[in-house]
Amino acid sequence: MKILKKNLADEITWQYEGVVLSRAENVITLEALFNRDDMPFMDIVLKRNDRFVETFYSDRWYNIFEIYDRDDGKFKGWYCNIGKPAIIEDGFVSYVDLALDLWVSANGEQTVLDEDELEGLNLEDALKQKVYDGLKELQGFLTQYSNSGKTKNPPI
Repeated sequence: MKILKKNLADEITWQYEGVVLSRAENVITLEALFNRDDMPFMDIVLKRNDRFVETFYSDRWYNIFEIYDRDDGKFKGWYCNIGKPAIIEDGFVSYVDLALDLWVSANGEQTVLDEDELEGLNLEDALKQKVYDGLKELQGFLTQYSNSGKTKNPPI
């Protein structure tokens, strides 16, 4: 299945392939391999061929990527994009990225990323409120999940 990341103008900014792991009415979970060169990120190194388990929702303003190390399979953390609800159709998933991101390390520590990029989008107040509401919902969801002692595979 093809995953399409789009900008606010609905233009494709990145695309890659993934394999469907599960599908329900408003959610799809795919597996994809990181396809960029190794790069330091926050408290980890993202490596080419790290395993990403990506969950997209057609009724939520975010998606969640679980990241696993290519060498030992160890869980590294969650990278979450705040964006418009995904469009899930036969053969592809697409989402409009609204710049704001959330990194949750394996120990549950949360870091909000790219607030400056969000401000640069000059979103209308109503859309900006949806972005922050999505972030708040996501933070609560992952805080509750992390506090349960689990470190991967949050419930859908």
